[in-house]
Amino acid sequence: MIKQREKASVFEAPLDPLVADLVASVADAPRAYADVMDAWRTSCPHLTIWEDAVDLGLVRRRASADGTGDVVAITDRGRAALERQRA
Repeated sequence: MIKQREKASVFEAPLDPLVADLVASVADAPRAYADVMDAWRTSCPHLTIWEDAVDLGLVRRRASADGTGDVVAITDRGRAALERQRA
């Protein structure tokens, strides 16, 4: 997991490809939290993709608009990081 003091320097660097994939997967529309967890959660301590994306402020979990459960959505910071990654 990314430590708080490392956030700024890591965010300026290119995104890890797997973190970029996770952020891109919610870029067009929020995804159900359960679906994101099925696809991205891992028990491997060396693959902290979900945790890194949240710690960097690239995605966030929130209640769905229709009340059917939580969703994961891209943040403004995540959108900027993807644009920078694609440039």
